[in-house]
Amino acid sequence: MRIALLTDLHANREALDACLAHAAGQGADKYAFTGDLVGYGGDPARVLDTVMEHAARGAIVVKGNHDEATAGGARPGMHAEAREVIAWTRGQLRPEQLAWLDALPLTCELGSMMFVHASAHEPQRWEYVMGVVEAERSLRASHSRMVFSGHVHAPALYRRADDGRMGAHAPQAGTKVRIEARHQYLVIPGSVGQPRDGNCAACYAMYDDESRELTYFRVAYDHGAAARRVIAEGLPIVFAMRLVEGI
Repeated sequence: MRIALLTDLHANREALDACLAHAAGQGADKYAFTGDLVGYGGDPARVLDTVMEHAARGAIVVKGNHDEATAGGARPGMHAEAREVIAWTRGQLRPEQLAWLDALPLTCELGSMMFVHASAHEPQRWEYVMGVVEAERSLRASHSRMVFSGHVHAPALYRRADDGRMGAHAPQAGTKVRIEARHQYLVIPGSVGQPRDGNCAACYAMYDDESRELTYFRVAYDHGAAARRVIAEGLPIVFAMRLVEGI
């Protein structure tokens, strides 16, 4: 089974459509969306409709911090611009969409795989996995061999060897990574809708659980159109500039 791994969509319709089309071309059998479907971007209702359609066909979907804030209210620690978009997003969504967001689980397991937005260690705290210390904490909290998450908006890959040693790898787009059955892995595909690694191309990854191969992808899309949509909706211009600059 080839699983397309998409996270941090952030209401970016153009990026989502481009990644879904690319994943279909790569032969995806199943889709997993690991949170932050909304927030920052200018097309939350359309993006949610798309994800909800995939969920109805069996896609895995878990809740992100922006999803939680939209459904239940922003946390005090969220910065002012993000809170502004959250309030606007609530007004764009239908009651059934808000209820669906609110009902999403924080984690999901499928066989030897776990899906979570942030860390598997106390996922409700939304810890950022920024290095091997946080990655090890996340992996130790899960019994799954493969943990798929997001939240940090840049591609990353961590491995916990069978002897407990940790390693970090720099994934290269389009290059297959062989997954060893005896090790444990934390996979962060990077953001579909708001990459922050200096590359404005959308990110997603594909995992083949039969061949045990993992591939990261970068997908070019019309980021200018997505940025213009943010501006047209009157949202903070910083979120439009992030789409253009990839930071």
